[in-house]
Amino acid sequence: MTNKANTVIYVGITNNLKKRAHQHKNKLMNGFTKKYNVNKLIYYEIYDNAYNAISREKQIKSGSRQKKINLINKINKEWKDLYYEL
Repeated sequence: MTNKANTVIYVGITNNLKKRAHQHKNKLMNGFTKKYNVNKLIYYEIYDNAYNAISREKQIKSGSRQKKINLINKINKEWKDLYYEL
């Protein structure tokens, strides 16, 4: 997820993407995303089990900002909000 200006990249994990993105969009949870106005879903991956999802989350988080940008650009060059397509 990112903010309106696309200056912040947030990586997280959930078992209910639509619900979690809604919480971020509406600032229903305190923390990083509320503080930095992170409310736009720009990239996601779906996994069939928590272990694989957590492993992938750690891999993405450990990468550089540029690696995250490249990953996003592969599927969402315009950085449009994918929440409305869920």
